[in-house]
Amino acid sequence: VQLVESGGGLVQAGGSLRLSCAASGTTFSINVMGWYRQAPGRQRELVAGITSEGGSINYADSVKGRFTISRDKTKNTISLQMNSLKPEDTAVYYCNAYVWPREYWGQGTQVTVSS
Repeated sequence: VQLVESGGGLVQAGGSLRLSCAASGTTFSINVMGWYRQAPGRQRELVAGITSEGGSINYADSVKGRFTISRDKTKNTISLQMNSLKPEDTAVYYCNAYVWPREYWGQGTQVTVSS
């Protein structure tokens, strides 16, 4: 499975960005996909995850009500709509796919929120 992210950039606080992740390869075997982020000096953390059929979604408490994850299985993509962005959302965002028993990662896309 190969993952390619797009959509990062620089935005002012309160603004919005939309991240996309395109999966290729043995995508039919993907169980769960999600977005993680890693800020400088901090551990990588889960932002949002979604199951194969979109039936189960979870968010980090810090983004609930502001971020929305979605999945288009026909196009093998997931997206992360990020609204009301805060400077503390600044990080490299990574797309993740879980295909038992392995995890796959994209190369990451930088999101910078200025105050």
